[in-house]
Amino acid sequence: MKTLNVLLLGSGGREAAIAWKLSQSPRMGKFFIAPGNAGTGSFGTNLQLKPTDFDAVYDAVRAHDIDLVVVGNEDPLVEGLREALENKAAADGRELLIVGPGAAGAALEGSKDFAKHFMQKYDIPTARYCTFTAENVEEGDRFLESLQAPYVLKADGLAAGKGVLIIDNLDEAKKSLREMLAGQFGAASAKVVIEEFLSGIECSVFVLTDGKGGYLVLPPAKDYKRVGEGDTGLNTGGMGSVCPPPIADDAFMAKVDERIIRRTLDGLLKEGIDYRGFIFLGLIRCGDEPFVIEYNVRMGDPETESVMPRIASDLLPVLEEIGRGDLHTKHLDIDPRTAVAVMAVSGGYPEAYEKGKPISGNLSPEESIVFHAGTRTGADGTIETAGGRVLAAVSYGDGIEDAAARSYKALEGIRFDGMYYRRDIGKDLLR
Repeated sequence: MKTLNVLLLGSGGREAAIAWKLSQSPRMGKFFIAPGNAGTGSFGTNLQLKPTDFDAVYDAVRAHDIDLVVVGNEDPLVEGLREALENKAAADGRELLIVGPGAAGAALEGSKDFAKHFMQKYDIPTARYCTFTAENVEEGDRFLESLQAPYVLKADGLAAGKGVLIIDNLDEAKKSLREMLAGQFGAASAKVVIEEFLSGIECSVFVLTDGKGGYLVLPPAKDYKRVGEGDTGLNTGGMGSVCPPPIADDAFMAKVDERIIRRTLDGLLKEGIDYRGFIFLGLIRCGDEPFVIEYNVRMGDPETESVMPRIASDLLPVLEEIGRGDLHTKHLDIDPRTAVAVMAVSGGYPEAYEKGKPISGNLSPEESIVFHAGTRTGADGTIETAGGRVLAAVSYGDGIEDAAARSYKALEGIRFDGMYYRRDIGKDLLR
């Protein structure tokens, strides 16, 4: 059995969950995570480099004889990591497999305007929209006046998850449009997409595709963005997730497959985009119908923390097939239990928060998995906080309530100064 040397790029809870899963593969050779966090070192070897430093990434590929690069986060993909690594490998006469699209495919996340135009062109259900710049801001006012509140304004480019505003007041929306175009989110909001608000329940669907129309659908999940219980307060990178959510039933998923997944993959082929990697579909269920809110070009976080534990099959050979552009695995074994992830965050998050708080307690509970996110190893060898979202407790259960209870029990045994977590993850799905 040929083993693979693997480099996984990223440092968050998403990458920790992927590392946990890949490390279980009998096909795994040497395994590196760059830069990783205080928890990923138990699955492989952390390398201190930035995924957007393409020269450093390729130096690691060469130094460690890497066969497969798995890209966890979106920034390097949007900036052209795939092309850079392919060119360097070709110059070396090296075969290098990469899971993650090139810059053309990554534009599905890197440009909201490109994504909306793509959906419109290929008849993929999404909200009505228009895109505006500083030159036609008055037309933006007229478009806002044609919509019903609330108003959705999105920065065109990457804004670290903070570039979406949902505003109830028309005058406030017009003011926010001008602030965004004036640089509220830097270059990311030089163009702003305004779209119709859709009311429904959101969920996330993840697709692995080989660039030739072959694909696998991973278990769907639902995440919780607001910092406060009852979905109140500021948006965050995600406070927890449930896999699977009851709303993603067989009938709904059949519509997602026919109207969204297949049309997306057909559109990529027609555009001549060789897309090998993950496609994240941020969906909303309006009545019984699915609509796309957004595309991402990687797995979601914290959805990955509840999706990966439910994949019972070996994932590494599947990623190898994706990298080769030849997906012949037709089925993944899925654990029938529910998984619930609850994220513990730093006090003050998603606004200002302090780092360097020592983490104590049981980080390896019997009935749960603790995935590190914003953690690091301190100078004295202790684990301490290093980000807003610090760690996720994930548990299996016989349904949402059971799984959530186990995750909350795990978090009760962990402590750091200012630690906060929502205590209602999944409760809305029990109604």
